[in-house]
Amino acid sequence: MKEVNVKEARKRISALLDKAQQGEEVLILRRGKKVARLAPVVDGEKKLPDLTAFRASISVKGQSLSQAVIEGRNEERY
Repeated sequence: MKEVNVKEARKRISALLDKAQQGEEVLILRRGKKVARLAPVVDGEKKLPDLTAFRASISVKGQSLSQAVIEGRNEERY
């Protein structure tokens, strides 16, 4: 992993992007502290799982929430 300061990164951004495209990570430092990482893009990165089967497996018991709210409001009025 290569480390460069901000001034050098500004001058050599094209070369640093080429390195990232080839798979190398580049750390960018400001006053000696790490502030950014230039890394290659990974296709298919952390996709959310398909929840269709999970949702289909859930069964609702009893009355719907909207019906419970309506009944609660009616009971409070009288």
